[in-house]
Amino acid sequence: MAFLDRYSYFSPTRLIVGRGATDQVAESLKSKGLKKPLIVTDAGLVKAGLVERVTGELDEASIATSIYDGVEPNPPISSVEGCVEQYRSGGCDSLVAVGGGSSMDTAKTAGVVLTNGGKIQDYFRARGGADNLKERIPYLVCVATTYGTGSEVTPFAVVTDEHHYKDAVAGPQIIPDVGILDSEMAVALPFPIAGATGMDALTHAIECFTNLRSNPISDGLASQAIRMISDNLRQAAANDHNHDATEQMLVASALAALAFSQTLLGNVHAMSHPVSGHFGVPHGVANAILLTRVMEFNLIACPDKYAQVAVAMGEDVEDLDDMTAGMAAVEAVASLGEDVGIPGTLSEVGVSAGQLGVLCEDSMRSANIAMNPRKTTIEDVRRIYEAAL
Repeated sequence: MAFLDRYSYFSPTRLIVGRGATDQVAESLKSKGLKKPLIVTDAGLVKAGLVERVTGELDEASIATSIYDGVEPNPPISSVEGCVEQYRSGGCDSLVAVGGGSSMDTAKTAGVVLTNGGKIQDYFRARGGADNLKERIPYLVCVATTYGTGSEVTPFAVVTDEHHYKDAVAGPQIIPDVGILDSEMAVALPFPIAGATGMDALTHAIECFTNLRSNPISDGLASQAIRMISDNLRQAAANDHNHDATEQMLVASALAALAFSQTLLGNVHAMSHPVSGHFGVPHGVANAILLTRVMEFNLIACPDKYAQVAVAMGEDVEDLDDMTAGMAAVEAVASLGEDVGIPGTLSEVGVSAGQLGVLCEDSMRSANIAMNPRKTTIEDVRRIYEAAL
């Protein structure tokens, strides 16, 4: 904690956890006198019948709905604009995001425009717009259908701009009011999505546990998330009916997000965002491929923390020094990623060496670089990318 003189913790989201908890969406809205939410989701979830589970509950409660199903992965500005337009034209009074991070981030950023005006670009952190965010977004309920981003509890949302740069909007004004963690909404995730989103949550936990702003509160949340993910991700991903493991993963994702909401992250996220923005690689996949490479790079800066990661992942490191134990953590992460179907290299998912220049430049624009436990230059970033190719 030498980097910090003080730290704080703040999380106003009400979490409702349990099988069938989606039935609490209607009650959450009714308790605030809200009558017409905009459901923010994607066409795939509509087709899969998951959105109908939410709208069915709302219909029974005599709550009218409008549906925006134009959410795209790594959401572009156009998704945000479409969501804003439908909210206004539909006469909506609140937001219900059904999905993973893309749906939640689209809802959050649309809410920013709805209550603060202007364009979402006016609020991008990299463009100096953080101070423009003044007003609270409309009431927002998030129903998680993946166990990855934890966006149901964070003050962050990420949008891909016109230059393929994933920029952030951040502030307590966008923290969701309610998060629903219902295993029935996530239990049958396709194996690649389950693996990628689970490894995304693990990346959140490991990065905030080891970064410069880690503190006892974030460490407690993050270390518990690491344990739960290590114990449950394989089972949740491999089985369409394991509600216990799925619920554990949903909770672990939220714990990791509660932790990094206070600390930010590190090199993995600084580098994975450009990979997703420029090549369309799913965020969790990009994180998982880069995670072991960044851990190896960071190990000399905080071997004791990586040794603790190894313990949380169930590795027997009792007779090992911290550096060796830390490498056991790297190996444990690699093994977990392989078991849940993560590709071994960035080249396997379409990333080309010819774009390394722009990837490196975009990485260095991220606030996460400054939080990384080992100081990092653009040349370091290039070497890590090259190792991951």
